[in-house]
Amino acid sequence: MATDYDAPRKTDEELNEESIEELKARRVDKAASAVDVDETEAAENLELPGADLSNEEFSVRVQPQQADEFTCSRCFLVHHRSQLEKMVKGQPVCKECLA
Repeated sequence: MATDYDAPRKTDEELNEESIEELKARRVDKAASAVDVDETEAAENLELPGADLSNEEFSVRVQPQQADEFTCSRCFLVHHRSQLEKMVKGQPVCKECLA
């Protein structure tokens, strides 16, 4: 945030009054911004675990593992080589798994 060094400085009392006014204004804003949520509409969009998703199609572009990446033998996530902590029994292990 830019500071105007030529502007007159405010006293502590003026700053406290401003902050109180700002807090009161925020309280009013929060009360006014309450959103009415239709519970039935929210329930329709909720997917339960084990739901049948066999007819769903996903459009995610999957890239093959890059030359500077490895798959951790413990968490099975693909990490950048900089996250390689060490090899355990010839298998790569990431820093997060050994932390």
